[in-house]
Amino acid sequence: ALNQAKDGRMHILRKMVTALASPRDTVSPWAPRLVQVKISNDKIGALIGPGGKNIRRIQEETLTKIDIDDQAGTATVAGGPGSDVDRAVKEVRACTEEVEVGKIYSGEVVSVKDFGAFVAVLPNTEGLCHVSELADTFVKNVGDIVKIGDVIDVKVLQIDTQGRIRLSKKAVDIERKQKQEEAVAQ
Repeated sequence: ALNQAKDGRMHILRKMVTALASPRDTVSPWAPRLVQVKISNDKIGALIGPGGKNIRRIQEETLTKIDIDDQAGTATVAGGPGSDVDRAVKEVRACTEEVEVGKIYSGEVVSVKDFGAFVAVLPNTEGLCHVSELADTFVKNVGDIVKIGDVIDVKVLQIDTQGRIRLSKKAVDIERKQKQEEAVAQ
């Protein structure tokens, strides 16, 4: 009986190899996808949101299912055809990400004051881009450079002991200008 079962398995394996000799380079768009994202346990609440509002919004907008394992510190994003798993993973990471000094973020201007602009670099995380860090020239009026709702690239200069985030648009502009000059020189 064991030899007969082995012969049967070998026959099936030979038929499988003739049908498809090696794995495909890409996964079919119709195949379901599962992506696991490592998250910090103290950020799970931010992902779920008040009453599960945030996680439900992500699931509804992207047509995915998100399962959280707080023991392992992972969020599993599952989606089938027509779902946007990549966008859901991006939003999960944005909700659980920590701001890093020296990193460049694309953020929305949420408030404009006389002394600078507050920019949302991550969901529920804002920083101040002081008037002196908006441009490499003198800025008389912050509203001349940015307006509420503008999306700008800013670099995190510092996070102080109270958790306040200092941002700079000027630093990003200078870095880009230097890269363009280097590209032209080559």
